[in-house]
Amino acid sequence: MSHNIDYGNLMHTAMRGLIKSVLTDVQANGLPGAHHFFITFDTTHPDALLADWLSDRYPSEMTVVMQHWFENLDVTDDGFAVTLNFGDQPEPLYIPYDAIKTFVDPSVEFGLRFESPEDDDPDAEPPQPTEPEDPPQTEAPRSSDAEVVSLDKFRK
Repeated sequence: MSHNIDYGNLMHTAMRGLIKSVLTDVQANGLPGAHHFFITFDTTHPDALLADWLSDRYPSEMTVVMQHWFENLDVTDDGFAVTLNFGDQPEPLYIPYDAIKTFVDPSVEFGLRFESPEDDDPDAEPPQPTEPEDPPQTEAPRSSDAEVVSLDKFRK
């Protein structure tokens, strides 16, 4: 009988536990200092819950920002619920931890990226470039001097 330790899945479980711990602390104490999160998740995950208009606009994945305005953060063992503001329209979301593709806190240059089986598939077609869309608005812009931040520099 052959038994192998699946380090990849163990690492993903540990990293998702870290996200749960961070969000649990934010639920209890709020976001400290300049901390904020960019969370990219799979909108097709069977347990992800989001408004139809959001899933229509983001049919495969979506990046949300938790920073100045969010409410109703509810952290559970399997995921978290949060209400975010999309162009002055509050929308509740439920994001399972295993739907998360990236979790980035640019204030401290911390980021996690979760590999999926299709990322390792050598026969998979490479992603095709697409026209960039405006990211979802989670708050009103504060000034015209906004800085554009690329998530690529935070990915490990």
